[in-house]
Amino acid sequence: MRIIMLVVLTIFFTACGSGNKSTEGDFETSLDSAQSDAPPLDRAVLGEILQQIPAPLEISVLLKESGQKYNATYLNSPDNLPNYNSNFQKALNLGIYGTDLGYTNIYEQNQDGVKYMGAIKDLADDLSIGQFFDIETIGRLATNSSNLDSLLLITTQNFNNINQYLQTQNRESLSVLLLTGGWLEALHIVSQVSAATPNNKQLRETIGEQKIILENIILLLTFYEQTDQNMASLLKDMKELKALYEKVKITYVYKESTFEIVDGVMVIKDNSTSTIEITEDDVKNIKTLTTTIRNKYIS
Repeated sequence: MRIIMLVVLTIFFTACGSGNKSTEGDFETSLDSAQSDAPPLDRAVLGEILQQIPAPLEISVLLKESGQKYNATYLNSPDNLPNYNSNFQKALNLGIYGTDLGYTNIYEQNQDGVKYMGAIKDLADDLSIGQFFDIETIGRLATNSSNLDSLLLITTQNFNNINQYLQTQNRESLSVLLLTGGWLEALHIVSQVSAATPNNKQLRETIGEQKIILENIILLLTFYEQTDQNMASLLKDMKELKALYEKVKITYVYKESTFEIVDGVMVIKDNSTSTIEITEDDVKNIKTLTTTIRNKYIS
């Protein structure tokens, strides 16, 4: 099964009613960069790339299935929250904390989860998107593992909703930072676990699969390279990571899709397969650089 490890803050997004929306002015100042003269990122292009991002929570499920115990040291401590003064830092770490919350939820570490939900709400309020968070609903779903399917469905739907809303406010850059932060933290965590279980082939292949996601993230960040210094710096870091991924080879074998009945619903089954070629040295190098980049943005 094709499992890719992006866990973004969508795990706790729940859109509220239309009567409680931020004004356009809130979004005009939601990032440090001044408005550029460049045209807005085409919504179809952004939407197409976002659709390639896999369902949330998959990495945390994979890690738990690997037999590894919960390890809070892998995560970005909520105590770091006061360090994030710029809106760029807040947006990126909002994504990072989203991944951390997903990790705590899968392992049913509710006490830690409450701390992350609090940090997330504070950052979201600072960025004028706090109205998209229904902490009570998400907290209720997250405390019962039988609600995982419902949690996945809700968060996937509402991530699409929040991205559409941000696009109408010309704040696509916020979505890009949330995605990048969540992806970076997920790669960091899975790399740490893979280092502790070097014989786990699935974890290695999961790290290798991120080559595809990384290319998409670089595409998005490139759009802001000339207009935002912070984004340009982040792009540079991602390109350094991409250089390491050049050694990773992904081979696709196409097979025609078929229809299946799942729980009384007809779905399309993707029968194509992929082969990931990634060495232990590749994993080690990716882990080291990912942790260095990640620590740069959480400190």
